[in-house]
Amino acid sequence: MNMAELKVITIEHHSKTYEFKTLDEAMEWAKQLGEFVTIKFNDLEIAGKFGVDGITSGKFSNGEPYTWKKRRRH
Repeated sequence: MNMAELKVITIEHHSKTYEFKTLDEAMEWAKQLGEFVTIKFNDLEIAGKFGVDGITSGKFSNGEPYTWKKRRRH
């Protein structure tokens, strides 16, 4: 993927949408936030809690429980 072709990168968090000029800015903001977000760009979506190393025994590396909820959009 050519990063120069990116139009607008958005992050959805708690029913609000934030815009960023670069994917690097969006990912850094998401990492600093430390909460579950959805990043959207070029018809792609990346969802998760950025900056988390992994999930072990149902918990993030910082000890918080991992939960996943799928929402159906109409």
